[in-house]
Amino acid sequence: MRRGRLAAAGLAAATFAATAVSLVLGAPSATAALSNNWYAAAPYLMPQSNNPPDPVTVMNATGLKAFQLAFILAPNGGGCSPTWDGTSAVSSDTAVAGVISRIRGAGGDVSVSVGGYGGTKLGQTCGTVAATAAAYQQVITKYSLKAIDFDLEEPEYENTAAIANELGAAKTLQANNPGLFVSVTMPGTAAGTGWFGTQLIDQAKSIGFTPNNFSIMPFDGGFNGGSSQVSALEALHGLLMSHMGWDSATAYAHEGFSGMNGKSDAAEMFYTSDFQTVYDYATSHGLGRFTFWSVNRDRPCVGTTDNGVCSNVPQNDWDFTKFSVRFAGATPPQTTPPVTTTPTTPGGGTCTAAEWDRTKVYVKDNVVSHNSHKWTAKWWTQGEEPGTTGEWGVWQDNGAC
Repeated sequence: MRRGRLAAAGLAAATFAATAVSLVLGAPSATAALSNNWYAAAPYLMPQSNNPPDPVTVMNATGLKAFQLAFILAPNGGGCSPTWDGTSAVSSDTAVAGVISRIRGAGGDVSVSVGGYGGTKLGQTCGTVAATAAAYQQVITKYSLKAIDFDLEEPEYENTAAIANELGAAKTLQANNPGLFVSVTMPGTAAGTGWFGTQLIDQAKSIGFTPNNFSIMPFDGGFNGGSSQVSALEALHGLLMSHMGWDSATAYAHEGFSGMNGKSDAAEMFYTSDFQTVYDYATSHGLGRFTFWSVNRDRPCVGTTDNGVCSNVPQNDWDFTKFSVRFAGATPPQTTPPVTTTPTTPGGGTCTAAEWDRTKVYVKDNVVSHNSHKWTAKWWTQGEEPGTTGEWGVWQDNGAC
């Protein structure tokens, strides 16, 4: 993701500043892993820059459970130790640890993204696969991670030795942390990905590394709306089949979309209708990942047109994030979380609200009837059946009717 979006780096949100005051020391308390679909749907969030929104507010408004926190880099002054944005050492961090604790306290979890556009990457400075893996293992251990994303972009993207360190480290982490969800994100082109991206896929194949997902970023490359992005994804599908040796279904299952909501750095415009186009393609073809850059930008521009903190397209707060929530529930999860049954409260009278419709979109405070009970939506939802997802689900049981 383009680090040019750090233009708003000094605009740390008050919610995050307040969080940092009352932080726990050391790693956030471990939480049970979410289903892999949540890590595959987690949108990017910069927790320390670009005027970050309060993640719990976003969770409460949308039902989102997972964020992709960005980015881990080498120190700006050089070295092989992980930092946030090249400036804040992971080893002494309390600020991001506090953010993660709040997300987990609200029933969610995080993946952490390493790399991004610009800056110095650990694959460039650590020198070997083992040293690069050891640096990233510090991040996994510090934050008790269940997922990690390798966002492989410039200036590392064209550095064969650095990419070899990153992919080798990813393979090592996958082996040393059973169940770790590992995604690889790279630039997109009309051909799926460019020469260096194809070389990256070949490198993964040559070392026997199979990530959970290869995602492309089809923006900042002359794209025009959702149809052009779908075309690029279909081209990537062909590359994964021919270069990884996968059949069609396996290639789709290991393929992902990492979009940009609103106005891109190259002035391309992506509206919610474009996300819908790609979402329909992704779910109908069984793609394994659907994410975007970024939650920081998922709000209308008010008093600013700063592309780092708002989308520059007509929208309501968190409209693009809702696609992540839908995607997490659209494909069967690779692991099944336990289901909790919420006791119902007795009631009386007749069910006057309309019957719940699986195909209809509901928003906060919408009321439906289902199985002789009245239900109120706590946030945006589609397809989640009342009474099947327990107390943490979207529907509040208002009793029999």
